[in-house]
Amino acid sequence: MSEENIPGRRDFLGKIAAYSGSVVILGGLGWAGSRLADADEETADHHGKTARVGVVGTGSRGNFLLELMLSIPSIEIIAICDNYPPNLKLGSDILQGKATTYSDHRKMFELEKLDAVVVATPLHEHAPVVLDAFSAGLHVFCEKTMARTVDECVSMVKASQEAGKVFQTGLQRMFDRNYLTFMEMLKNNHIGKISQIRGYWHRNNDWRRPVPSPELERKINWRLYDEYSCGLMTELASHHIQVANWVLNDTPIRVMGSGSINYWKDGREVADNVNLVYEYPGGIHFDYDSMISNKHYGAEVQVMGDKGTFEMESGLFYSENPPPSPGILQLINNIEHGIFDAVNLEGTSWAPELITQDKPKHVNPGLKNPDSSREQLVAFAGFALKGQPVPELTKQGFNASVATLYGDMAIKEKRIITIPEEHRM
Repeated sequence: MSEENIPGRRDFLGKIAAYSGSVVILGGLGWAGSRLADADEETADHHGKTARVGVVGTGSRGNFLLELMLSIPSIEIIAICDNYPPNLKLGSDILQGKATTYSDHRKMFELEKLDAVVVATPLHEHAPVVLDAFSAGLHVFCEKTMARTVDECVSMVKASQEAGKVFQTGLQRMFDRNYLTFMEMLKNNHIGKISQIRGYWHRNNDWRRPVPSPELERKINWRLYDEYSCGLMTELASHHIQVANWVLNDTPIRVMGSGSINYWKDGREVADNVNLVYEYPGGIHFDYDSMISNKHYGAEVQVMGDKGTFEMESGLFYSENPPPSPGILQLINNIEHGIFDAVNLEGTSWAPELITQDKPKHVNPGLKNPDSSREQLVAFAGFALKGQPVPELTKQGFNASVATLYGDMAIKEKRIITIPEEHRM
């Protein structure tokens, strides 16, 4: 496929912009509403209005989101909440003391006039905060994964529907320019029939945070303990599972997996390496692995079809039938004109089939900031200001979260798990 056939960024964003201000789902793109553009355009889109937002959870992720929200004109941060005083102080310092601080989210919901809340607490605290937010009549952005248990996920979705409020999960690849370009290419059959998806996420660190006092170990290092977290599954895998669902426009029907603690033997309860196979309708599989003792390969999602391959994190497209290079064309011309007496084209039967050396095409050349965490918050503010739920976003968050949790069950129970139909939206 030629470079010209890849959707250009300007043309593609123009197509998205045509849908700005609506809550119509944009075909296979799986999200609606927000324009991927600069802050001045955001302000114009919302007629200068701002969403009054409270933030619950000002740890590392919450404070990262605070920094991003300060750069978004359509968001006004009214109040923040955390039940760990050092975290609350960090958040207050970022905001230069301009937001009211709370240690109890219920008090914040009761006393502040908020439109929406951003929830970035530890995973096991997501459900109670989100349920209280819907009871208070607030729109909700909740960091992934949706909740610690499947039943909690079901309750949260039901509460959002009964409240008629926006419920968006922090799965930012739905707002990523590379991913959106790939989804457009997928609609146009650039890689043909998909037969397999592979995903991996590799890091090299122990995930431990310093603990000032032993009784705070589980509170600070909650990611390492099964009561509070599923470790690699809920922290990382949920992102790529959402992508697989999105690409296939479906949800897995079965999952098998294995995991262990083979490196960080430090008292943690969650696996430091996992390997899973998700089976989708039609016999398509999503193979996933993650580890935190080697970072060489980083993170990637590879979507493989009979016409080509997407490497979605890197923004690369590989054709199964790339155009021949000028050198190859010259060789063919020489052979056809008898310049060479004989050319051995048979090859050896034992030669390994190594990765192809064909050069990929960058789908967004020059894209400098692939992290779309800011774009998803811009979108959330727009949805909250319109006051209209976006069911597709809720569906994506639910399906990714449930598949993640069933994958964790398959690992722990050492069996193939069939995901119940009622847990597939």
